Order: sequence, then structure tokens, then C-alpha cells
Amino acid sequence: MRSLNQFADATTGVIYVHSSPAALCPHVEWALTAILDAHANLRWTAQPASAGTLRATCDWVGPVGTGSRLAGALRAWPLLYFEVTEDPSQGVDGERFSHVPGLGLWRGSTSANGDIVVGEMRLRTMLAQGSGDLAVAVEHALGTRWDEALEPYRSGGEGAEVTWLRRDVG
Repeated sequence: MRSLNQFADATTGVIYVHSSPAALCPHVEWALTAILDAHANLRWTAQPASAGTLRATCDWVGPVGTGSRLAGALRAWPLLYFEVTEDPSQGVDGERFSHVPGLGLWRGSTSANGDIVVGEMRLRTMLAQGSGDLAVAVEHALGTRWDEALEPYRSGGEGAEVTWLRRDVG
């Protein structure tokens, strides 16, 4: 980190490809390799929640904003179920990106412990819209539909690496 800059230059995160057709796996690896400027050595295992698909997890290190670039690249394949996290670093909030076919890509800011953080201005906008259903707007801001759709894919199958990423922690 540069000593004159209060913000972090680099951060870490995790890519969770929860479900991918086998034919897309090499394309996913090529895209991740291009963004990370390092070989994305993914270990693909069967995804028990979706017959005939594969899953993989990859830790990454890169400049702040890499999580957004990774999610944007993976979004090119609408059949993928995936999550990308970017850890918070000095002066920069963390982020989580979730993609579910049919729902699209969702993005949320995260705190140091992984909670989704909804900012003051976003909350004020929800209140000002006066739609009468604040609960629906909050659920969308928290990514509830994406979490519900991804939950069956998050648990590991036999031989899979298991990393729990659950919204009900903390």
C-alpha cells in the first residue's frame, strides 16, 4: 500500500461458481485468468443440487474493484450460478455479487463480518418512494431472493471443498 494513500491498493476475495455446465468450465477459467493475470486453477466437482453441473471455488488477490470485474465477466454466461466476494480493506467497503439465472446480477456492500450494509441514502430513497411496501424494498436491497435461490447450491457435496457463505451468520 502506498504510504501517502489512505485507501488500500489491493484486496482479497472468493469466487464461488455454484453451478456451471461442463462446456462452460474452460471459458470460466479463461475469463478469470485474464482478469486476475494469474492462472485460475479451479478444481471442478459435481454439484449435487443440480445434476450434470459442476462447482468450483477460487480465492483471489487483486486491486480494489477486482470483484466487480470478475462478476461482470462471469455474468456473460447467463446459465451460471455464482457469487463473488471482495473483502473490505482500509478505506473501502467490501462487496458481494450474486448471480442467479432469471434473477440476474445483484450487488451489495458488506461490512467486515460479511453482513450486507444498506446505506443511509438508499434507505431514504426507499422511504421517499412511498410505495407502501418498505419490506419488499429492504428484502431486495439485502438480496434475499438471490440468497434463497443460491442456498441449495452452497452446501458441499461429497469431495467438494466446503466454504459456508450464509446470510444468517452473526
